[in-house]
Amino acid sequence: MMRELLDIQIIGGALPWILTLASLALLIALLIRRPTRGWVIGSLIAVAAGVAAATAVFVWANVTGYFEIQLPNAVLGWTAATFAGIGLAVVCLWRGRWWQRTIAAGAIVAFALTGTVQVNAAFGLNPTVADLLGVTVTQPISLPSGHTVRPEHASGPLYLTWRAPAGMPAQGQTGTIDIPATASHFPARPASIYLPPAALVAHAPALPLVVFMKGFPGTTNIQLLAGVIDGIAARHHGLAPIILVADQVGPSGMDPGCVDGGRGNAETYIATDVFDWARTHLNIIQNPRYWTIAGYSNGATCALKIAAQYPKVFRTVFAESPELYLGTHYAPDMIRNVFHGSRAAWQAAKPATIMRENAHLHRHFYRGLYAIVTTGALDTVYGPQSRALARDAQHAGMFVRLTVVPGVTHVGANYVDGLAAGFALLYPRLGLAPGL
Repeated sequence: MMRELLDIQIIGGALPWILTLASLALLIALLIRRPTRGWVIGSLIAVAAGVAAATAVFVWANVTGYFEIQLPNAVLGWTAATFAGIGLAVVCLWRGRWWQRTIAAGAIVAFALTGTVQVNAAFGLNPTVADLLGVTVTQPISLPSGHTVRPEHASGPLYLTWRAPAGMPAQGQTGTIDIPATASHFPARPASIYLPPAALVAHAPALPLVVFMKGFPGTTNIQLLAGVIDGIAARHHGLAPIILVADQVGPSGMDPGCVDGGRGNAETYIATDVFDWARTHLNIIQNPRYWTIAGYSNGATCALKIAAQYPKVFRTVFAESPELYLGTHYAPDMIRNVFHGSRAAWQAAKPATIMRENAHLHRHFYRGLYAIVTTGALDTVYGPQSRALARDAQHAGMFVRLTVVPGVTHVGANYVDGLAAGFALLYPRLGLAPGL
């Protein structure tokens, strides 16, 4: 029963509509009563106070950068509606018959749940209850027979030789994988995996690999990403990379900074344990040209950092809305708890520092490394940082493609739209479509 509750969809699906309609019905029920002078005045004061409180919190959060981003306007709308509705319901608890008070108590719960779900939808990053709570729901997956490492890879781009067989599934398959932290001993949560339709047939071809990391705090849920890639794969005869969504954060809820530091060996886990497991257990093309390190937000910065450190391992990096360095809004905490108080170590771990120093050592250090950076056109916080990182990568010698996604900020539609834009550029690079 608990698993079913955790798996409930709260972005899309029926629940948001059910909660919204239930809240509207309860609001109407609260208003159907004899409008005494005391009730009207009390209700107006409570509603106004709720709207004022929501507006104050919204403005304060944006001015102080408490949530590290500029909150979407939809957050203000839903928060104001929620606070106002709860204020009205509280007044109805004090004034009314027993059944009116019962309705008011139920309305408080419904308004709070509706507001939470709708604010979450405005961020667009937590599709299930489990994701909202930061819980990983395991869904063990068996790798299809024949998925053993092949030392050879097809000559020429795969899209030229691949022919989708009859009976190939229309969609890919997802599940969770426990990747042993053999070298790092990092307490990572289970990773998620996406196997495209082309990986689910007999005599499946070796495919490119993408190791993807989500934002902070985040989870490894692959649902939204899989939906995007299924749509792209359908237009390319079932071809797509095998994608691992790995956990660079861990269960503590504190950012380890994508380094081997005070909060665990996150860097070694991603760069060594995850990658070694993929090479050993997945039917991927055994050529770094077809291996991509990728991520969103915190995970995007981590991806650029690892690509800068290990350019011979990952020849492609896709950074979706990265920040300039890990923990831009809580640098003192990172320096103290991750880098053991060393500002020099913190500075040395910044992607821009790594790229600049490596390029200084050898002018062709990053030759052949392909970097895709996307950012939301309306992202006033991380947008400039993403552009700065793209410039740093280009100056260091990487081949950089910067894509500005129109009409989005850092969250909301940016995640899905940025994935679509980035993978459109990845497909030719990975030999899955013409173009490069």
